[in-house]
Amino acid sequence: MTFLQNPVKNRHLVLLFLVLLSVITFLDRLCIAVAGPRMQQELKISPAQWGWVLGAFVLAYGIFEIPSGGLGDRLGQRKVLTRIALWWSAFTFLTGMASGIATLIVTQFLFGAGEAGAYPNISGSIKRWFPAEECARAQGYVWSASRLGGALSPLLVVPILTLWGWRTSFWIFGVAGFLWAGVWYFWYRDPDIELPARNQSAWELADKPFAASRPIHIPWRSLYRSRAIRFIVAMYFCYAWGSWFFLSWFPTYLVRGRGLTLKEMGVFSSFPFLLGAAGNLLGGYLSDFLVERHGLKLGRRLIGATALAASGLLILITAMTHGKAAGVALLAAAFGIMDLMLPSAWAVCLDVGRAHAGAVTGVMNTAGLCGGFVCTLVFGYAVKMTGNYNLPLIAIGVMLLASTALFYQIDPTQQLPESDKTP
Repeated sequence: MTFLQNPVKNRHLVLLFLVLLSVITFLDRLCIAVAGPRMQQELKISPAQWGWVLGAFVLAYGIFEIPSGGLGDRLGQRKVLTRIALWWSAFTFLTGMASGIATLIVTQFLFGAGEAGAYPNISGSIKRWFPAEECARAQGYVWSASRLGGALSPLLVVPILTLWGWRTSFWIFGVAGFLWAGVWYFWYRDPDIELPARNQSAWELADKPFAASRPIHIPWRSLYRSRAIRFIVAMYFCYAWGSWFFLSWFPTYLVRGRGLTLKEMGVFSSFPFLLGAAGNLLGGYLSDFLVERHGLKLGRRLIGATALAASGLLILITAMTHGKAAGVALLAAAFGIMDLMLPSAWAVCLDVGRAHAGAVTGVMNTAGLCGGFVCTLVFGYAVKMTGNYNLPLIAIGVMLLASTALFYQIDPTQQLPESDKTP
């Protein structure tokens, strides 16, 4: 086995695999959002009921995010990411067999339970393979790939459901995850986390998986007492109102709230994700550049807080406008700018968590999933009660402005100890 003998070369191959996983994740995740208007019509599902379908995924994702992220810290990403990809691909496939609201809620809940921990484990793999000064850039590539998956989803799903129906799109996308999992398991190996040479240009690594090294004991007491993590959690809860609107309700909003046809939605709903892909790449490089120029604390804060403030204002402006062009343009810009901050947010978790990056990112993302769950339900019930698709955007804009203030309070230099026994 030569995989671990050339880490400088192989860490870029690792990143390529993580990028591919991120694309597949969002193709599968957004398939239901794009197919949503057709599914609601065919299965006779109301806006409030559709909120529960979308929320079931987010709820399960949140429940299992921390355990799955922590499991990757202990067992390594080879086994855990393989299990995650196989599980979510199976329930992507099964979503195409749903017959009504009850089966959709069950399959989406189990889909979310399986996918939980994907990004914390991606972050754990990045932390093991990349030096600190490259972590935000690596996160930028991963999150840019997720937005590429989001952009491709409507471009692929709409033609498929037009030709063969919405069920076929779930069956096709489910296969991609199975293929990735097989190659990942047989190719990837976890480096030994105890070797201190992570920031050197080349490592001498044992040819053994991380699971064979000393077990990692996650300092849960220190984690939940950490001031930095409390601000991270609050910030990401508020931010997720903005991101999960695009990941869940945005295609339906364009059709029902702005009057786009299904064909128009298939094209224009990809715009925010294309800008988000660019925003993540740019945000990752900007974050690392600002850290080098202004230090870790200010460098991470500047890009995160500025991007959140701008996106919140753009969404508030969108709520006060009418027309197709204005809605698409403003929301696409809001999402692209919002995504400038995402690499910084995930890099902050690596800064604070160090060896416990999977657990810390799991805690942060769980908070975001709680925010996303509330947002998907509030949006559906607000539309049901008022018939107005713009009104919930005001709440989303306000939450993004709140996340701005919280991000500026995060101190990434407040690192966790290796364990709760560390003095």
